[in-house]
Amino acid sequence: MKLQSFDKIYRIHKKSKVKRWFFFILLAGVVTLFLPWTQNIKIKGNVSSLYQEQRPQQLNSPIPGRIIKWNVKNGDYVKKGDTLMQLSEIKDDYLDPLLVQRTEEQVQAKKGVRDYYEAKVGTTRNQLQALNAARELKLNQLKIKISQLNNKLTGEEAELEAAKNELKLSEDQFARQKKMYDEGLVSLTQFQQRSISYQNSVAKKTASENKVAQTRQEILNTQIEQNSVVQDYTEKLSKIEGERFQSMGQIEGSDGDIAKLQNQVANYKARQGLYFIIASQDGQIVQLNKAGIGEVLKDGENIGTIVPTTVDYAVEIYIKPVDLPLVKEGQRVTCIFDGFPAIVFSGWPDSSYGTFAGKVIAVESNISPNGLFKALVIEDKHEKRWPPKIKMGTGVQGIAILNDVPIWYELWRNINGFPPDYYEVTNTKSAKDEKDK
Repeated sequence: MKLQSFDKIYRIHKKSKVKRWFFFILLAGVVTLFLPWTQNIKIKGNVSSLYQEQRPQQLNSPIPGRIIKWNVKNGDYVKKGDTLMQLSEIKDDYLDPLLVQRTEEQVQAKKGVRDYYEAKVGTTRNQLQALNAARELKLNQLKIKISQLNNKLTGEEAELEAAKNELKLSEDQFARQKKMYDEGLVSLTQFQQRSISYQNSVAKKTASENKVAQTRQEILNTQIEQNSVVQDYTEKLSKIEGERFQSMGQIEGSDGDIAKLQNQVANYKARQGLYFIIASQDGQIVQLNKAGIGEVLKDGENIGTIVPTTVDYAVEIYIKPVDLPLVKEGQRVTCIFDGFPAIVFSGWPDSSYGTFAGKVIAVESNISPNGLFKALVIEDKHEKRWPPKIKMGTGVQGIAILNDVPIWYELWRNINGFPPDYYEVTNTKSAKDEKDK
């Protein structure tokens, strides 16, 4: 008896297509192994800016102060130069509302002191001129007096010489007269007359010598007086000159004090301008960390952050040290931004959807604190533009595009743990030419 269930379960005589499908799949697999595959490395990063001034900037208090007015709130967009908040002074040195005016008055007072010393310098200069003229006049008088005394001395010396000659003549006559008197040739009266004449000659000579000595003493006294005049006027001139230099020093000191006070005035005026914190550029105010009125800010304290509205976006990617030789300037990178859907075929980047092309412009030579190397990627102007809605700090997944190789080679490389191809192969002909050289 033939069972129907046996024929339905054991279909031995039915023709099967399994063998055909097996060879078809095998052939398709072999063909697939020879399809091109783009080698790549996966990297992560975030959106940043190419320029420092376009990155989020902290808002800091330039001076210590108390908040008295807010003009913005979190999320507000501001223009460059808009006032964000107003501060009031808290330091004792700057509480005077007329501080600038009083300091300017001090400047004017110092200028008056300087003018006084300048006038004093002019007066001492006139005194020096007058003393120099008086000294020259006095010295000229003494020179004339010495010249007169020298002339007088010359005359008196001539008289003395004549008296000496006369005395010698009288002495000879007296000696002859005495001899003649002793021999009895002349009378006593004649001898006494000759003796009187001799005594007169001696007296005349003595008087001439006294005159010469007196004149010489007068010349010496005049010379001493001349030296005394020089010393006296030198002391007076030195004293006035010292007063003049002292006044000039006071002028220089006043100039220094004036410059210092003027610097203070400028600083006070500049500080008054710092009571208003203004926006350094167009942007959005975020992360304000001070609330209310009356809070005190320290010098340089962080108030919040301003995010620029005009940004040349770039992507900061972080590369593992093992993959660092694979990335170089000009390297093509496919970027996938968080929040923007994408369908990615890592081996066929041209077939992916929702990805954006970029290129590496710089690779830092120093490792980052996270143990990775940072590189900067900018938009490729020749490819699809990056989405305008991306924001600073947005997460980015990147795929660095490397060489095109067959799939079988990529499988073989991964099985053996070999790195992707990044060695530059030198042309055989070029290498031979270089060798010949």
